Amino acid sequence: MNIKECMAVVTGGASGLGEASVRSLSALGARVAIFDIAVERGARLAAELGPNCIFAPADVTSDEASRAAMEKIVAAFGTINVAINCAGVADPGKVLSKKGPMSLAFFNRVIQINLVGTLNIIRLAVEQMVKNTPNGEGEKGVIINTASVAAFDGQIGQAAYSASKAGVAGMTLPIARECADYGIRVMTIAPGLFDTPMMAGLPENVRVQLAQSAPFPKRLGRPAEYAALVHHIIENPMLNGECIRLDGAVRMTAR
Repeated sequence: MNIKECMAVVTGGASGLGEASVRSLSALGARVAIFDIAVERGARLAAELGPNCIFAPADVTSDEASRAAMEKIVAAFGTINVAINCAGVADPGKVLSKKGPMSLAFFNRVIQINLVGTLNIIRLAVEQMVKNTPNGEGEKGVIINTASVAAFDGQIGQAAYSASKAGVAGMTLPIARECADYGIRVMTIAPGLFDTPMMAGLPENVRVQLAQSAPFPKRLGRPAEYAALVHHIIENPMLNGECIRLDGAVRMTAR
């Protein structure tokens, strides 16, 4: 799919990996919609990037709010043919801590945002994409989700986060198989240790230790590197039904 012909929705698009994707796609000529609950940041970024970028406040866990945002974007762009799911939380929590057992409310919140929120946007995007006119490859749309290396080697305290991201990775192939009949590709990226707002809250010495744990390169990933893979996935029609680790060969330790 040609980036310049794309009408893309990016959840969590006001910061981190989502913002990098928004900036990259916009610079490459795509029309981009930012879905986020951070209204001020989202509106400011859309204003900065100009008329081909718009903001729609959207809570990905809400059917009503997500439908309203999708309707706003379709009204503005006429359609969408790319959806990138970056909205998520990485809240840590042990199954049993000094405060007692993990609350089900905590676990459910992480699952709702990271896993259910991703599926919510997928289903609404597919509903729109099936109406598109296929390109020369017979393609109508591309969906890119965000998992994490924690889906495969999660650490102590990441039970909820790892479960949510493993769910995103696990549903990639069955959804891709279903959507193949519609001419829609579905891919997932599993980032390693990236320099995002989630990581910014850690002490500097911890950030340095984490960066050094990667075999190569020995640094935190740059959001622009995530966006570069998004770009390639959109333009390479053979990429479908797969979860790609983007992690510098890091394998997380237990702690």
